[in-house]
Order: sequence, then structure tokens, then C-alpha cells
Amino acid sequence: MSPPPPPLGRSRRKSAAHAFDAALDDGELVAARSALAQGRWTEVRELLAATGDDWDRRGHRFDVLAREPATSAWARDWRLVEPESRDAELLLAFAAVHKALRGKARSDKVRAQCREAATRDPADPTPWLALLVLERSLGREEDVVRLFDEVRHRHPEHHHAHHLMIARLAERRPGAGQDPLHEVYDFASWAAEQAPPGSPLAVLSVVAHTERYRVLAAAGLEPADPAASRHWTGRRAHGVIKAAFDWWLEWETPARPPHPRCHVDLNFLAHAKSCEGRAAEAAALFHRIGRHATPAPWSYPDRDPHEAFTAARAAALGSA
Repeated sequence: MSPPPPPLGRSRRKSAAHAFDAALDDGELVAARSALAQGRWTEVRELLAATGDDWDRRGHRFDVLAREPATSAWARDWRLVEPESRDAELLLAFAAVHKALRGKARSDKVRAQCREAATRDPADPTPWLALLVLERSLGREEDVVRLFDEVRHRHPEHHHAHHLMIARLAERRPGAGQDPLHEVYDFASWAAEQAPPGSPLAVLSVVAHTERYRVLAAAGLEPADPAASRHWTGRRAHGVIKAAFDWWLEWETPARPPHPRCHVDLNFLAHAKSCEGRAAEAAALFHRIGRHATPAPWSYPDRDPHEAFTAARAAALGSA
């Protein structure tokens, strides 16, 4: 199985100008990350302590901080000063996961490190999320399923874990093509039905549809240009995209606190609406996204995500 697309797309020369910020709209996370890059780990300690048991936000913040190349060194300093800090130990483990994904650490040692961190707080799904991030790319499917169950047991609505599971399930049986009974669609429907009203897991069916397109296009069974594919115009596609967009209209209100990863869902929805040819609805989503674009799904199947995003946005806003 291929690893997920690199976070900056294919063009290395454009990466400085068009980097995607995984922190999204979390200003506190951006400030703490900047402080950590300068060796001031106390800001990260305070941020993670204040996050408490908001598990989706906690997982998002650990994952973003762990991606930074300097995190391991500063987290190690933090742990030396505070050897009993569970957050310092977990940040070291999560940073090791991203190092392993870059080929800079041994995966067996990283697995042991994450499992040790998991023993410090049995209720916390975040160490299991770290393992799931690792195994989604490097592990066997049975390991991915087992780790997803560990996360879900601790937080049934875990947003990031569900997205990782969808991406892996979509890669089953690529030769089956446009099978409406594919297991990734069943999983997405089941997870959305299990979630309470207002849960962003309502968008999972669109995510599943998009991840399946990625797999089929990579196998040469769909056009490399998603807008040229009939994948987005069938009855089933129209139904899941409309249902997700209607959910967004109902639940995305100024009075409702935004989910920490809401821009991930907004990008999947805007991508689907653009491919479906619904420019006005896509435009509303692009306005809400603002500058918080995400590499996926704009990079699918093998595209420059910045170019794909800006072209779709310009077309939707009428300035192409």
C-alpha cells in the first residue's frame, strides 16, 4: 500500500510559497508550535494541559506538533526537566511516529514507545491514535482495525481515527471498480448512523466516496482529473454529497463551536461539490474555508494540491 501523499504536494520548489498548515484555524496551536521551535516548551505544556479531555482537539494538537522536525529534541528536554510528564512522553512518541513515516526511525521501537505512553493514561485515545497513524501506512489491515477499535473504545466519535480507517478501507479490492456495495461505503454509513446529531461524522460518506476515487484513479480505473470522472455524477454520489452539504447548512452556525478539524471536512465537501459541477454551493464552502486548505483531497490522485485547490476555487467564485 502506498503512503499518503506528501503534505506539500509534488512540487518541492513551490513548497515555501504554498505550504499547507496542518494547524488549520487553531491560533493557540500555531503560537505554541512557534514557541516550541524556539525551544520554549512551557507554552506547549500549558496548551496541552488546557486542552484536557477534548479528545479530538488533543489528538489534532499532538499530531500537528509531532510533525515538526525539532519537536523530538525539545520534547526530550521537556521530559528531562519533568520526567513524570505524560504529555512530554506522548509528544516524544507521536514525534517518533512521524519520524518513522519519513524513514528516520525504526517502526518496532516506535510501536513500543507509543504503547508505553498508552499505559500512563488508559482513558486517553491519543497514544492509540499515534499508533493508528503509523499503521495506516506501514501496518497490516488487521492491525489498523484493532487500533481503530482501541481509539473508538475511548472516544466513539474520534474524527481523525475515522478518516484514517476510511482511507485504509477504500484501498480494499481496487479491481472491484465502482462497486456500490464496497465495504468502505458500509463503514461510513454505519459510523454516521452511530454518531449523535450534529456530529461531523455525517460527512464520512463523502470522504469514503473521495478516498475510493483516489484508489480507482491510481489503478487507472478512473480519469486522473476528478472533474472529468463520472464518479461524482451518479445517483449515489449525488445523494451522499447532498446529505453532507445539507448537514453542514444545518449544523455549521456562528453560535456552534467549530470542530478542531472542521476544515478537513469542508475541503472534502468543496472538492466533491466542485467535481459535481455545483459551483454556487462550492463557492459557499470556499468562502468558509478561507486560507485553510488541506492537501487531501486536492492532491488526489497525483496532482499539485495548491494548483488544484486554487483552480477549483477560482472556477467556483467565477474568476477562472
